[in-house]
Order: sequence, then structure tokens, then C-alpha cells
Amino acid sequence: MRILVTGGAGFIGSHIAERYLSEGHQVSIVDNLSSGKAENIPSGATFYPLDILDPALEEVFSRERPRVVSHHAAQIDVRRSVSDPLLDAQVNIIGTLSLLKYAVGYGVAQVIFASSGGTIYGEGNKLPLAEDSCSRPKSPYGLSKLTGEMYLGLYWELFGLNSVALRYSNVYGPRQDPHGEAGVVAIFCQEIVRGRPLTIFGDGTQTRDYIYVSDVVEANVRVLEMEGHHIFNIGTQKETSVNDLVSAFETMLHAPLPRLHKGPRPGEIQRNCLDIGKARSQLGWSPLIDLGEGLRETLRWVESAPIAERKSR
Repeated sequence: MRILVTGGAGFIGSHIAERYLSEGHQVSIVDNLSSGKAENIPSGATFYPLDILDPALEEVFSRERPRVVSHHAAQIDVRRSVSDPLLDAQVNIIGTLSLLKYAVGYGVAQVIFASSGGTIYGEGNKLPLAEDSCSRPKSPYGLSKLTGEMYLGLYWELFGLNSVALRYSNVYGPRQDPHGEAGVVAIFCQEIVRGRPLTIFGDGTQTRDYIYVSDVVEANVRVLEMEGHHIFNIGTQKETSVNDLVSAFETMLHAPLPRLHKGPRPGEIQRNCLDIGKARSQLGWSPLIDLGEGLRETLRWVESAPIAERKSR
């Protein structure tokens, strides 16, 4: 099968592209390398150094004729979306619409969309959050991801374009940059390697649902060629506080870690945890990597990264 992965040089997208290749699919990648890295691109993939807003994207569709598009290219910084909502909308909404236009025009059978279970729901819902929980995004980023989902549903109704939106919780693992809130595991790993204190904003009781990247990849494999329009939470259904995360590293390392407390960040969601019952029942999917194992693998990767690469993270 011919699959186009946008954002395929990024953290999650590169792992997905790698897995699709291992499954025997023909993979092409579009990435402007604004946050992705050329060294993440797996061998065997055809690479196009393009922004999804570039009109030349149509040439990629014309040449590759993908059957499936895995759409992971995005403006991913929540705080930047607050300071520059226009940029966020241009990339995450207009960019997605451009992609959907070409998908319909060139006969794509399915779009798989990387959505956000960490920002779409907002605060105030009962945990764990199910797909039908009320959506109250607290950032332009969360709103742009919700808008993308709604366009997918509309394109299914109007054009019969099959689609799946995967609402990821907080994904972590090898190749992740310490970039923004979603990169807290990578940030902590980097600081541990450097021997620096771990910065905790607020009292550290805020919770997230941390899922290892290989489990996210497996979900992307299981939804291939699903018909209709679907939305699935992809997480662990377990709350882990920032304090618990630090304690997990301490247990793993058999040593206490210095902590630096700073004031809480404005607008930060206090608690988040996803209900994954729908993915379990309809996809036969469940996360396999527990937090301890995932943290060990992530720290091992950071420790083995070249010094220059560590400094860039």
C-alpha cells in the first residue's frame, strides 16, 4: 500500500513511517524540518522537504498517489498557539484543509489524523475522559485539533473520504525533543543526563496520561483502511502526576533527584486521563509498555545520543 506521512521526520511520525515500511508498505514523507530532523527519516522512505501549506504539495499527491495519508505535520507548541493563534490556525487548520483537498482530488481512500486527547477536552469533565466527553479546549492548539476532526467528519459526509482521528495522550519515547509541555519526559531525561535539577511548575500534583510511542504506532497500524469516520482515544487510562513521574525516575535510578519548583503556568490543565475502552473493543488495541519500561528506554536513548544532539534538545 502507498502511504504518505506528513510530519514523518518528527518524533511520532518517523516511528510510524518506520513501522509502515517494516510492514511492507511504500512510504513517502512530507516534512519542512521545522521541528523534525532529517536523521529521523527511515531508510526506504521517499522524502519531500515541503511545508503542507506549499502548493507543491499537490505534485506529491500527483506523483505518489497515496492510498492512505497519515497526517502528523502540525504546529505542536501549545504556548505558541496562545501567543500566535493565527500561525497555529494557518498550519493546523488551513494546512489540514489543503491536505484534504488533495486527498479528495487524488483518490485517497483514508486519512489518519493525529489529534490531541491532552488539549481537546479541557477541564471539568469526569475522568477518565471518553470520546463523547464535552470538548472545552483551553488553547488555540486544542481548538485547531478539534476543528480538524470536525472537517474530517464533514469530508466523510460530503465526499466519502474515510478518516480516523486518534486523540493521543502525552506521548513520550526515543527521538522526542524536550519541546513544550508534551515533552516533559524528554526534558527530565535531558536534565538527568546533564546532572541538573528537574523543574516542576506548581506543586507537581497536576496529572497526565503518559503513553509510550510504540503503543501509539501500533494504534496507527490497526486503524489502516477502516471505513467511515472514527475517533479513538489513545492513552493508558492511568493518571500520573509530575511528582509521581520524578519518583519513577528516582526508583529507576536508585537515587534522589534534585527538584526546582517554579510557579504554575497560566492556563495549564490540572488533570488529564483518557478512557481507552473504545479502542480496546473496536481495535483490539491496548498499551503494552508500562511507565517504568518506557522511561528506561527513553533515558537510554537520551544517554546514547551524540553530545551535539543532546545540546540541541
